[in-house]
Amino acid sequence: MLESREGQRVPSVVFPVREGDAWKQLNSDELFAGKTVIVFSLPGAFTPTCSSTHLPRYNELAAEFKKLGVDSIVCMSVNDTFVMNAWKADQEAENITVIPDGNGEFTKGMGMLVEKNEIGFGSRSWRYSMLVKDGVVEKQFIEPQEPGDPFKVSDADTMLNHISPNHQLPASTAIFTKPGCPHCSAAKALLKEHGYSYEEIVLGTDASTVAVRAITGETAAPQIFIGGEYIGGNDDLVAHFAKK
Repeated sequence: MLESREGQRVPSVVFPVREGDAWKQLNSDELFAGKTVIVFSLPGAFTPTCSSTHLPRYNELAAEFKKLGVDSIVCMSVNDTFVMNAWKADQEAENITVIPDGNGEFTKGMGMLVEKNEIGFGSRSWRYSMLVKDGVVEKQFIEPQEPGDPFKVSDADTMLNHISPNHQLPASTAIFTKPGCPHCSAAKALLKEHGYSYEEIVLGTDASTVAVRAITGETAAPQIFIGGEYIGGNDDLVAHFAKK
């Protein structure tokens, strides 16, 4: 039975991490002492739910958590530091601190170490999230003990709702751009000026002009979407903000 550790201190563990070409020993105090930290733990880097939803949404909402007094967001997994670093780079999750609990010591100390031998994973973390203040678990969301890999309560939106039940989220924003495009740079600057974070899809790298034409009927860049609404190009974005 997986039990909540609310009201208890997090385990004291030393994590060997790789920063650039050097090894560093990072301990629990450096991560948690005197800080408000969100931790979300998952079965493995590069796995489907972890890569498509769990990590990206925490990364997307990092600025909102910061406004609410969260100092850092930690992703914990029973993987080695090279795998965790490669996954963070692949996900472009610059707002997340990835911690390799390669020996499973922290996860075992949290009572969350489970066996996933049937899929060749060995010992891994059960999926959960928690809010930690000065090293003490204030709130923990543990996924139900069901077959497979349930993902119902450890998500970023559940944690955000716990911290601030009436929090108003900014509209999700995406922008298709081309390298070296001055109109794209102007649009991105304007979005930032108005406090919008965005996901950038670079044509030729992340998508093709075929995709843009299929979605918008246009091939020029930028092409901007805010909260499910198609805005258009940079001039359309200027007009959009002028109406507000």
